[in-house]
Amino acid sequence: MQASFLGPVLYGGYILINSKQRSYLKGLAMKIDPIFQIGKSSITPEFTEAIDEALEARELVKINVLKNCLYEPRDLAEVLGERTHSQVVQVIGRKIVLYRAAKENPKIVLPK
Repeated sequence: MQASFLGPVLYGGYILINSKQRSYLKGLAMKIDPIFQIGKSSITPEFTEAIDEALEARELVKINVLKNCLYEPRDLAEVLGERTHSQVVQVIGRKIVLYRAAKENPKIVLPK
């Protein structure tokens, strides 16, 4: 599978993006503010559903992990990516960025 010229590729229900696309998404993520916060209650089914809806509407979502959260941001990012079938773009400090192309009317066009 050569994801480099196919754009985002769905593999086993997950999106695969290449490094150029990841870099592009990181640049877009720098300009957006976190719209969710993960605290002591961690990841609930309602929180996962809200992330899923936000990914469908926005495609790129930034999440802030509060200091009182019991889990590491990298672990939370992997769980959220798995549950929402999205790609973890980056985890920097206590910020998580997730990407998933919208099923209808995608807004973000990734470079090939």
